[in-house]
Amino acid sequence: MKRRFLQLVVTVFAVFLFSVHAQIKAAEVVVHDPVMAKEGEIYYLFSTGQGISFYSSSNMHDWRPEGRIFAGEPAWARKAAPSFRGFIWAPDIQFHDGKYYLYYSVSGFGQLTSGIGVTVNKTLNPRSPDYHWQDQGMILQSIPGRDLWNAIDPNIVTDDKGQAWMAFGSFWTGIKLVKLNPAWTGLAEPQEWHAIAQRARPAFTPDESGGPAQIEAPFIFRRGDYYYLFVSWGLCCQKEKSTYHLVVGRSKTVTGPYLDKEGKDMAKGGGTLFLTGNQEWQALGHNSAYHMDGKDYLVLHAYETADNYLQKLKILDMQWDADLWPVVDASQLNTYRSVKLPAK
Repeated sequence: MKRRFLQLVVTVFAVFLFSVHAQIKAAEVVVHDPVMAKEGEIYYLFSTGQGISFYSSSNMHDWRPEGRIFAGEPAWARKAAPSFRGFIWAPDIQFHDGKYYLYYSVSGFGQLTSGIGVTVNKTLNPRSPDYHWQDQGMILQSIPGRDLWNAIDPNIVTDDKGQAWMAFGSFWTGIKLVKLNPAWTGLAEPQEWHAIAQRARPAFTPDESGGPAQIEAPFIFRRGDYYYLFVSWGLCCQKEKSTYHLVVGRSKTVTGPYLDKEGKDMAKGGGTLFLTGNQEWQALGHNSAYHMDGKDYLVLHAYETADNYLQKLKILDMQWDADLWPVVDASQLNTYRSVKLPAK
């Protein structure tokens, strides 16, 4: 009897621990393609999702859901992407001229029916009387049969003269850079385009196919004399088959060429491995990078092997080696654990 009782106690305790563990995992922030901004003492996180997912935090660890940016959908979205059903991809958040600019993309998965737009707000605080997003419409569109580049994954960077440029692209012929107008809501005229990163696209690959040229999610981070171009190589969103990882190159001019550590141009297949998946984290990628509070941070999502490859938020400290290349400690993938707070 005593033995049975002890077995029962052990079983109940094991179930309890499993339940607690499951609750902890469920409480983490699940995101794709995260970007971050800080207004006052509050950090704000935006990610791919229905209407764009939106979180706030006072410490970059405990995140409160704040709903969505678009209650409905951008008026132009279904014209650019007929299969659009409210799921908005890969936002980028910028502060310019006293306002916040949130860039975003809509697309048919794996198709060139894509467009990039921008919406503007005076504040990121949803409890402020000034909080109101005003969509500025579509900036750029890719059209099958006309274009061999994909209008998704926007990221804005300014050069040393304050001129804004938009990096974007996925698969096909890779990552492009295009100059924006002074309002940051459209393309500059005359237009100026640059190809800044690409992977090999085999001959005779059908135009409607992205092919094996697995590159996307550009983010340009300016530090000192260099612009650092991060991109994701490999496949996202494939659970155990995901191969997503990060590579980097740099340039002293925003338009490139962006060279890796070996001096190879990223527009010709170059890219130095920066961060890759491991046994605990099958794959990772689609990063952003920031200088905040006197430190540099890398923000990304990673697929946790032990949790059915669910994509989790990661914020890692970014350091710099003697040759001014970025470095992160991969052990932080395990030590950084976000907490999803209840919505207000």
